[in-house]
Formats: sequence, structure tokens, C-alpha cells
Amino acid sequence: MSPTHIYDQYRSQVKPVLNSKIEEFHLLGYDTIKEDELWVFLTQKKWKKPSEEIRISELVQSILNVKVADYMNYATIEAYKTADFFSVLSEVEKKELLK
Repeated sequence: MSPTHIYDQYRSQVKPVLNSKIEEFHLLGYDTIKEDELWVFLTQKKWKKPSEEIRISELVQSILNVKVADYMNYATIEAYKTADFFSVLSEVEKKELLK
């Protein structure tokens, strides 16, 4: 997980909104998305440039405006960044690939 974000202080206050968004994702068939994962998406992608004078209503609006496609694009890119494709290959396959 990333180091602390300036908006982490508001997380407990916006928790009901996060849960509502997670429930929406679940209704749309995306059952594996968790609150922590959504929070990481928000802090790393949506709120890259935080404002010192943000209002909680702006955070709520931002959370409610998250689209499944935006989150899934982010999650896919992050999965590719962290995937170790060589771990699933046998030694023979690795040698063949590196020829």
C-alpha cells in the first residue's frame, strides 16, 4: 500500500460512501472489488494531486463518480505492472523465449 495520503484523514467519514460504491460494483457483477482496493485507486489515480482545502462533499462526489470501467482499467494496468510472467514458465520455456 502507498504511504499516507493527505485524504486518509477523511476515510472514516466517507466510509459509508465507499461501501455504497462497492455495493454498486457488486450489483454490476464486480464482486471481487474491496473497499481497500477502491481507496488505493482513489488515492493513487483519482486524487494524485490533492488539495489542502478540499471539502468532504467534493470527496463524496468524486467517489460517487467513479465508473467501473475506470477502476477496471486501473486494476488491469496495475496487474500488468506487478505480474511476474516468468514465474509461470518452465525452465525450458524460459530458455526458448530468451533465444
